Amino acid sequence: MQKTTNTSLNIALLGIFSAVVAVLQSLSYLIKIGPFNLSLVLIPIVLGAVIYGPKFGAVLGGVFGVITIIGCITGIDAGGQILFNSSPFLTILTCLAKGVAAGFVAGLVGNYSKLKNRYIATVLAAVSAPVVNTGLFIIAMFLFFKETLYAWSGDTNVFYYTITALIGFNFLIEFSINAVFSPVIYRIITALKKGNY
Repeated sequence: MQKTTNTSLNIALLGIFSAVVAVLQSLSYLIKIGPFNLSLVLIPIVLGAVIYGPKFGAVLGGVFGVITIIGCITGIDAGGQILFNSSPFLTILTCLAKGVAAGFVAGLVGNYSKLKNRYIATVLAAVSAPVVNTGLFIIAMFLFFKETLYAWSGDTNVFYYTITALIGFNFLIEFSINAVFSPVIYRIITALKKGNY
């Protein structure tokens, strides 16, 4: 009976976290930094991954990937639509891979670090997610979308463009937001779970 209750609770929690991920990713299309969207979606992915494990994080990352794909197909994400028009399959693969990997790695880092200190575990997981997410995007751009990358960079050096435009300011903000807010929210959730209001 206890196992059934835990399974039902986990399914319900996964549904709640997935809904938060879907809403935050959808809202991210309204917040632009240059041509790219500022994403707050990694916060619930990291929290889910640290609290419930890598598989939970991977599923949440998959939800993130699916909403990103929808943005690419519909044109809400203009840069994503360019990539999708160039290669639908590789765009879908990239969106899913980077989201799932970000959630899974955050869960692995969080679980491994949790043995010593839960707070530090959350910080490390929080910073690993944007690194994995952005890192895989950059790798995909160089492997699959090199012509698009060259076109976007225009007259500037591709490496310089990648560092300043693709990674630069947007990544630093996402990295900082995750590093600061994920541990804070995690501590609130932990306190609520223990009944320490």
